[in-house]
Amino acid sequence: MLVPIRWLKEYVEIPVSVEELAHRLTMAGVEVASIEKIPSGEVDWKDIIVGQIVAVERHPNADRLSIAKVNCGDGVLTSVTGAPNIKVGMKDLKVAVAKLGARIMNAYATEPTTPVTIQVQAATLRGVDSQVVLCSEKELGLSDDHTDVMLLEKDATVGAALVDLLGDQVLEIELTPNLGRCLSVIGIAREVAALTGSKLHIKSPKWKTSDEPSEGQAKIEILDDALCPRYSAALIKGVKIKEAPFWMRYRLMLAGMRPINSIVDISNYVMLEWGQPLHAFDYDKLVGRAGGKHPGIIIRRAQAGEKLVTLDKIERQLTDEMLMICDEKGPIALAGVMGGLETEVSGSTKNILLESANFHAINNRKTAMALLLPSEASQRYTRGVPPESTELGAMRAADLMRQISRGTIARGLLDVYPKPRQPKIISLPIREVKRLLGIEMSAKEISEILKRLEFKSRKVKENLEVSVPYYRLDVEIPADLIEEVARVIGYDRLPSTLMSDRLPPQKRNRSQEMEERVRDLLAGMGLTEVVNYSLTNLASLSKLDPSGKMASGAFVELANPISTERSVMRSTLMNGLLESVAVNQRHQDHIGIFEVGRIFLSNPESHDGLPDEPRRIGIALAGSQEEASWTEPSQFVDFYALTGAIEALFSRLGLSKAVHISTQHPTFHPGRSAEIRLGNLKLGVLGEAHPEVAAKFDLRGRVYLAELDLETLIAHATEIKCYEPLPRFPGIRQDIAVVVDLNLPAKRIEDLIRREGGELLRELTLFDVYEGKPLPDGKKSLAYALDYRADERTLKDEEAQAIHLRIQSAVEKELSAQVRGAGG
Repeated sequence: MLVPIRWLKEYVEIPVSVEELAHRLTMAGVEVASIEKIPSGEVDWKDIIVGQIVAVERHPNADRLSIAKVNCGDGVLTSVTGAPNIKVGMKDLKVAVAKLGARIMNAYATEPTTPVTIQVQAATLRGVDSQVVLCSEKELGLSDDHTDVMLLEKDATVGAALVDLLGDQVLEIELTPNLGRCLSVIGIAREVAALTGSKLHIKSPKWKTSDEPSEGQAKIEILDDALCPRYSAALIKGVKIKEAPFWMRYRLMLAGMRPINSIVDISNYVMLEWGQPLHAFDYDKLVGRAGGKHPGIIIRRAQAGEKLVTLDKIERQLTDEMLMICDEKGPIALAGVMGGLETEVSGSTKNILLESANFHAINNRKTAMALLLPSEASQRYTRGVPPESTELGAMRAADLMRQISRGTIARGLLDVYPKPRQPKIISLPIREVKRLLGIEMSAKEISEILKRLEFKSRKVKENLEVSVPYYRLDVEIPADLIEEVARVIGYDRLPSTLMSDRLPPQKRNRSQEMEERVRDLLAGMGLTEVVNYSLTNLASLSKLDPSGKMASGAFVELANPISTERSVMRSTLMNGLLESVAVNQRHQDHIGIFEVGRIFLSNPESHDGLPDEPRRIGIALAGSQEEASWTEPSQFVDFYALTGAIEALFSRLGLSKAVHISTQHPTFHPGRSAEIRLGNLKLGVLGEAHPEVAAKFDLRGRVYLAELDLETLIAHATEIKCYEPLPRFPGIRQDIAVVVDLNLPAKRIEDLIRREGGELLRELTLFDVYEGKPLPDGKKSLAYALDYRADERTLKDEEAQAIHLRIQSAVEKELSAQVRGAGG
């Protein structure tokens, strides 16, 4: 929320600097994200003044231009303008004038090379000299509106510096959901008064009505008081739709809202001022829908098949969960979300029925989310608006319409409030303050602090009976009151107190410990951890399968996604990792990243209907193996770099018996992927990204990717390390090279060698793989180093040779392999 300081000062004195105020608000839980100084620093305000148009004449040589004579305080100067709101015959208008030499925003700066600001210079337009510029809001850096000249208040002093009239500072406040009371300028003023001890200047709204009663001119009926606790309406007749006064338009602009017309602007102004959303209906259109009779307003749920065209001219399909504002013919507005097009206020509107109502927070949020219609009104309703404020908002807005739009207010408020709220009283044990805050406070001190927040209290024995203000919907229990005391004192001023009791016994969380160990191990290998969104989209997931075959029911889809980019819970880490690789390839060549996180798998058999959320490990490698260096040429990562990282991880987790088995996977390049298994358990999959997959993710070069099942890894990892004494006797090393079919897995060869080598074969190392001439086509050569050793004696060459020959024989017979050579 944006809060202009000048507006805020109308309700509370601010005895500290704006920066100090922002700090105090933030320390009290009302976070001030930034302070913006108005007007813009890019505009040179020294020669921008308040001018008064004394005459507007027709341009002799241009139909779309006019000549304005402007009193600048030190003389009358000429401005040639094409602004549609400066018309021939006008006079006495106060305008923003930029004199020669002033620097203003360039309203026509659309290209990056176009200057952002320009300096005002004398010019001749179609034969007429133009000595000053009548500025639009965009030229002053106040908004993007360049249509009209900015009109000022009638009482603005001619020749005065415009910066004195417009200068302000705006607090950008970020509110948590429980701070709905602060979604108004008066709400922030109450906070400022409590934190600074200043006095509030808030007057309850009053209005001047005519003798004509509103009763009988419209009827209100609430059919669902659970979703609409209160509905109030005021009838204002004879209004003139025009531009709101400058002071109101300017405040709305500073608060981030676009001025439209007097009726809409007043509704928005009161919403920002009091926090009560309002909606104006064209009363005559309601009468027309009622066949010339006095209209009836009915608040009910939508019926099956009903539709409504909202103000944005979109037809909305309604459900029976949505609360509607209706008349006898059907829906006319989405309650607390958006009005209907058929009853909107237009330039010809004469009579207004002003809605000021209270709606159920959760139902309002569901409706707004289901229809993708977030709004300022819905933002307030979903965080809680007190029913008592409907009367305040209606009276304040109606009287502003009387003053600004010259309307006449019908006597009496149309008000239906079936179940009025009872005042809330909370009993606060005084001793609880010390128990929760750690500071000793008397009943009087607590009462004084609560009084600053407009809580009334009285001491009853050892308790304080506290009456909660009507607008504090967030205060329900004694702890809420104690929190208010802490906020006013300042969280940063509360003393730090050590626990006087013993700490509870610590229990191990093996699953969490192992997850952190995996992170540490991967980071220790030089990989960088990334954290991607758990929410993704079907388009991103579909890129992982070049065939485009995706099981639509396999994904957990959100009912009301915030955006289409975040509409599905991820079922794999792979697409997020590839997106991260694509982003990082724009900035560096060496990429080695990993992620540890949950995926979400639909489970129709789940007893609670919730998806499974297993944890996964994702690893992605691309580019050069190391950061670029001038001393050595770059070597690129390959399949073995990825398998090496995974084998190192498994080794440290005690999973050395895991094996790689060739497999096919749609995400990976054919023939360049493997499944990792531990016995019959699948631990994961790895491989080189398929070229089509890489192209869809805009990847450069080869990318290697793995996804591992963290749950299975943790379940079978061991924390027990086994050590062996250093060998006392020397070993014998012999090599063997075998020529086998190209598609024969190395695992089969190694298993056979280990079986035949028995206990005396201590180590088996593959040190060379060769394909090509002079080997026949479809063959490959694998060379192994075999280490033989006995624990209790020196092994004889004859014993090692006998084992070696047995291995050769088995390889030739069982694998149809050719032994190329052997030696020691």
